[in-house]
Amino acid sequence: MSADAVDVSIVIPVYNEEGILSAALADLTEKLSDVDWTYEILVAENGSTDATVEIATQFSERHPEVQVFSTGEPNYGKALKTGILKARGTYVICDEIDLCDTAFYHVALAQLRHGGFDFVVGSKRAKGARDRRPGYRRAATTVLNGMLKVATGFQGTDTHGLKAFRRDSVLPVVEACVVDKDMFASELVVRVHRDESLRWTEVPIDLVEKRPPSIHLFKRVPNVLRNMVRLTAIIRFGRDLK
Repeated sequence: MSADAVDVSIVIPVYNEEGILSAALADLTEKLSDVDWTYEILVAENGSTDATVEIATQFSERHPEVQVFSTGEPNYGKALKTGILKARGTYVICDEIDLCDTAFYHVALAQLRHGGFDFVVGSKRAKGARDRRPGYRRAATTVLNGMLKVATGFQGTDTHGLKAFRRDSVLPVVEACVVDKDMFASELVVRVHRDESLRWTEVPIDLVEKRPPSIHLFKRVPNVLRNMVRLTAIIRFGRDLK
C-alpha cells in the first residue's frame, strides 16, 4: 500500500494473542475483500510475551494492507492512542481482535458519512444490543459506567470496545488524553461528550467474543481505580494527579 491516505484506518491493539491472531486477521481481511473503500489495518502490539509479534509480522508480509508496530510495554491505552496517531484514514475504527465486527464498520461509517456525526460508539449496553459475555463481566461494565457518570458526568452507555470517528475532527481530543492503559478509551469518550463542537451517537452491537480476556478482570481492578481517580481530577478540576 502506498503512503497516500486511505479511507479507513482500523486500529487493533493486541497482547498475547497468538491463539487467535492469524485466524482473526484472515477472517477480517476476507470480510473486507469486497468493500468499496480503501483501508489499512494497524496491529498495535503492546508488550506480548508469546509469538504475537512474529505471527502478526508474517501476516503483514502477505497482506500489504496490514501494518504492525509495537509499543514495548503491556499498555492497551498507549497502543490504541499510538495507532490512532499513526492512522492515515479519513475515518478511524477502533476494534478488538476478539471481535472484528465488520457489521459495526458499515453502520458506523454510514453515520459518519451521511448522518452528520463525528464519533460513533458501538455500545453493548444501548437499547437493542446483545452482550453475550459472562454475567460478572456485564456487571463490571455496569459498575464502571456508574462510576463514570458520577465522577465525570459521562452521558452514554459504554466507553470500551468499538468506536469509529472522523480523524481530523477527533484528533485534538485524542492528543489531549493523558490517562492510559484501560482508562484511555473512557477518557476519550468522556472528552468527546464534553466537546460541544462534536456530534456523537451510539449504535447497539451484538457482542460475541472469540476468547476470554487476555488479562483477567480482577487483575485490572487496582489500575482502573487509580486511573478513575486521576480521570476525575482531570475532568472535574483540570488537575492531573500523576
